[in-house]
Amino acid sequence: MLALTILSVFVLIVFLLIFLEYRNEKKYQDERRKQRQQSNHPTKKPDSIKQPEPKIEVRHEQKPEPKPEPKPEPKIEVKPEPKKLPEGNYPPFTHIRLLEMGLSDEEAKEFVLELIPQIQTQIPLILEATQALDFHKMERLTHSIKGSATNLGTGGVSDLLVAYNTYLKTGTDIDIAKAYFDHLVRYNSELKEQYS
Repeated sequence: MLALTILSVFVLIVFLLIFLEYRNEKKYQDERRKQRQQSNHPTKKPDSIKQPEPKIEVRHEQKPEPKPEPKPEPKIEVKPEPKKLPEGNYPPFTHIRLLEMGLSDEEAKEFVLELIPQIQTQIPLILEATQALDFHKMERLTHSIKGSATNLGTGGVSDLLVAYNTYLKTGTDIDIAKAYFDHLVRYNSELKEQYS
């Protein structure tokens, strides 16, 4: 019962504080409104205060001086910077991540051998999307094999797929996309030779 009484008093105090704050805010807003109205509608000044009479300046009409003809500005030829295509200089692929997870070298190599046909399956689909200029589809296709490659190791095809997929998220230059595709074909061949 005592707790209920204390809680009731507390709630009453909170409501009282809210009411007082509301009333003060209302007063403040009314005062500001009055000040704005007074500043927008200045009251009539008493006659006892004389305003200085404005000076009237007489201007004589002058003939405008002829403007010299502007000289044509020399044209500066801006050459676009040459496109920077991806170089594709990645270190050799290594299945170190699988070894770090506790797999033997033979088990790790088996996983990599399963990655190679996954990439080979995606290559014609990526080529088709590249020819259709479908960057969204290229990004999806590279993303699916990027995850597999980066889970297995680093370097080579793994690093290439990270860079390729990252570019396709925002890039729209088909020449750059084609250069990445060519690197993908090359790095997949290197991976096949390395693990055969």
